[in-house]
Amino acid sequence: MNHVVIMAGGIGSRFWPLSVPEYPKQFIDILGCGCTLIQLTVERFKGLCPDTNFWVVTNEKYVDIVKKQIPTISAYHILAEPAARNTAPCIAWACWSIRQEDPEANVVVTPSDAVVMNPTEFQRVIKNALEFTKEDNRIVTIGIKPNRLETGYGYVQSADAVENEIHQVAAFKEKPNLETAREYLAAGNYLWNAGIFVWNVNTVINAIRRNTPQIAGVIDEVIDGGDVKALFPTCEKISIDYAVMEPESLQGNVYTYPADFGWSDLGNWQSLHEKLQKDEQNNATVGNVHLYECSNCVVHTEDVRKLVLQGLDGYIVSEKNGQILICKRSEEQRIKEFSSK
Repeated sequence: MNHVVIMAGGIGSRFWPLSVPEYPKQFIDILGCGCTLIQLTVERFKGLCPDTNFWVVTNEKYVDIVKKQIPTISAYHILAEPAARNTAPCIAWACWSIRQEDPEANVVVTPSDAVVMNPTEFQRVIKNALEFTKEDNRIVTIGIKPNRLETGYGYVQSADAVENEIHQVAAFKEKPNLETAREYLAAGNYLWNAGIFVWNVNTVINAIRRNTPQIAGVIDEVIDGGDVKALFPTCEKISIDYAVMEPESLQGNVYTYPADFGWSDLGNWQSLHEKLQKDEQNNATVGNVHLYECSNCVVHTEDVRKLVLQGLDGYIVSEKNGQILICKRSEEQRIKEFSSK
């Protein structure tokens, strides 16, 4: 059986005021399409696994939101983290839980807040990866073929193809500077790390035991009936990339699937601007927005009945729950600073 694990614990602070810690971006209809990001995530996996095999790992304060937005999910498949401990403990808890129900499960792990513009190609890639990882000691990370210079993503360096479009991983790379990103793009074998992983449940559990025995020991106790609130926060705070992917790649167990299905992690207003439809002046809007002599803006409103803007060039405008942001797109890296005042 195939299972899908959706990681939905982030707070999306770069999208303030649209996304706030009490109600972050994965639970928002950020594209103005009638579905939230986590609902779109579930939708793109329909047909790859039954409704009964979806799992969500999220912060305990978001459990009711998950239940409301994904009514088909079993309450037992919503794993409520009492504390944020990064992706390795999150994934470990999910995979240990899946093995309790399905000892030979094949698993896809995905973020909840990405966008995929070509779901048909997405499903083709995931199906091929699931078939490939039925073999023990095969871990696949989906790599996105870059179409521009990008310094905001980590990269996967691919080596030779081994089977069905899938390549051995040569190395994982941190977010590059502009010059290094230019070299990666020119080389042609560097992919964006999408944070989408495919594996057999036993493969990843064994890898976690080898590389992070502390986390494995804690999750063993949790699965044996231990107090999650007391135990989970004691897990080492580490990403799955550092905990498993990098050390396992040195053993030749990690592969990447170069893919092109219109992926974006929607990590900031710039990425949202890229995915929304633009007018002739390169403005992207969601909500009842009317623009006059404006260009290169991204505007998102939820609560206002009508918003009229005139004469803006290159601005972000967002309103939610009485909080308003108006700032230059070139200054969006300061939004965390603005929201903390």
